[in-house]
Amino acid sequence: MPTFLDFEKPIAELEGKIEELRHLENKGDINIAEEVARLQGKVEKLLRQTYGKLTPWQKTLVARHPERPHFLDYVAALFQEFTPLAGDRSFADDRAIQGGLARFRGRPVMVLGHEKGADTASRVKHNFGMARPEGYRKAQRLMDLADRFGLPVIALVDTPGAYPGVDAEARGQAEAIARSIETCLKIRVPLVAVVIGEGGSGGAIALAAGNRVLMLEHAVYSVISPEGCASILWRSAEQAKEAAEALKLTSEDLLKLGVIDEIVSEPLGGAHRAREEAVTALGAALEKSLIELEGLSGDDLRRTRREKFLAMGEKGLG
Repeated sequence: MPTFLDFEKPIAELEGKIEELRHLENKGDINIAEEVARLQGKVEKLLRQTYGKLTPWQKTLVARHPERPHFLDYVAALFQEFTPLAGDRSFADDRAIQGGLARFRGRPVMVLGHEKGADTASRVKHNFGMARPEGYRKAQRLMDLADRFGLPVIALVDTPGAYPGVDAEARGQAEAIARSIETCLKIRVPLVAVVIGEGGSGGAIALAAGNRVLMLEHAVYSVISPEGCASILWRSAEQAKEAAEALKLTSEDLLKLGVIDEIVSEPLGGAHRAREEAVTALGAALEKSLIELEGLSGDDLRRTRREKFLAMGEKGLG
């Protein structure tokens, strides 16, 4: 059974009627096929109306949708010969961050990113995409390896934030995130980052300090979650909707501010409703970005990447 969000209830009711009709035989004057087609037209119209005016909080819910494609889904669909690499060569392997060598449309690349998991067992295994220090040190290792062999880096970001546990803090969470950002900024190969779901705080930017930062249409990217922001400002997570408005976390807001470079359109109703379309759109955007960066020298890649982040936020503030 598909999962519907609260604001999708009218859509859920129509799709429920369509399912009921499909299990009926034609009776009397009622043509089941025609009635199904009519209701599907209403569903599409309602989807356009609903998704054409999503609030920042509703976009947050879409970005967190349990059926939304995650890192491993995109890797399986877009990359060939994926060879996962594990461990930070210091403490452990963090399964919240996955990565390895692969081919993308004929190009050898290093692909890495956050993996949230698709069901209860895999979510626990991947710690819901919240990485510990060893995850960010693994990311550093993979980016350094890519730099050594001249491989472009593709980073798929999808995390509510770095893991905030005591054990993570004891092993140097802040230092690991800072070093990962430093590695993003110093490598001399193209780095294309894509926020595919949630881009939460330093846990996200640790992989997203790229030459090109793309964002799926209904993804979100912010310094803190709406619930976390509300808890600090209003002492209650119940103000999360208001916090989402204030955080300017949507792709449209961030493009205006110059935080991201491009919005990748999603299928009608979000990436979870048409995974193949979402994969195709992301693949085309990634290829375009890599082609644009191929002619730049290592020094130019590093310089323009640093300049990009130093200037971030100036656009749209006037």
